Amino acid sequence: MSTAARPVVKRGSTVMSRTFLVDTWWVAWREMKHFVGERVRVIMILVQPFIWLVLMGNLFQRMAMLPGFPARSYLDYMAPGVVTMVTLFGGIFGGMTIVWDRRLGYLNKLLAAPIARSAVVSGKMLAIGIQTSVQAAIIFGIAMFMGVTFKTGVLGAVMVIALAAILSTVFAGISLSFGAVITSHEALMAVMNFFTMPLMFTSNAMMPLSFMPGWLQTLAKINPLSYAINPMRSLFLTGWRPGELIQGVIILSLVSLALGVLATRLFKRSLA
Repeated sequence: MSTAARPVVKRGSTVMSRTFLVDTWWVAWREMKHFVGERVRVIMILVQPFIWLVLMGNLFQRMAMLPGFPARSYLDYMAPGVVTMVTLFGGIFGGMTIVWDRRLGYLNKLLAAPIARSAVVSGKMLAIGIQTSVQAAIIFGIAMFMGVTFKTGVLGAVMVIALAAILSTVFAGISLSFGAVITSHEALMAVMNFFTMPLMFTSNAMMPLSFMPGWLQTLAKINPLSYAINPMRSLFLTGWRPGELIQGVIILSLVSLALGVLATRLFKRSLA
């Protein structure tokens, strides 16, 4: 029955592409259903950004009084940083799903189904992008409620959410690559924790570049987070900067694609 269900794969690249997209969507749909079913996780995703904005925004509010601070308030400055922080954590732990699926036996069932194996990776990346979009929209709404400056209107808000979604797939690609070769949940958690904190604190998410020592400024400039944080912050605080925005979208999209290909190859190799 399953053999008869997929003779279309031999009919050409157009049908193969369509099949791949359908398979990707169904994997993503399964991930989203699983996500929505975890009520505690959903609640934490709703509450956590609010806690960060309230606590950190007030903890460092006097920093805005320092000469050269680039925003009216620290809350204005950190709002894009909180978006990227949530994106980083949401994406970087995406590889955990492969480890859990493997441990619970679901991965074997998924691979036995008539779907493209590459769709397993792309579907998980898509699901993480969708989840992050929801989180980014929530953070944006909370930030607006708290009086954060935003210069670019509805279209700018859409671009902030889009940047967050693309960035999350970058980190999902990293975590899925590790998840393809690391079978232990504990080991993968340790590796991901090793990456998250350095990435966060070697960026300008929470601190202006001008306030950092020279060596840390250099690291912040090459940090992949910067390609999302900088255009996001412009959309919040100063207005449209098309060159910066286009550069960020292109670079992040290319890196996401490359990491998706890498994760797929490692995943297929781990099954050989």
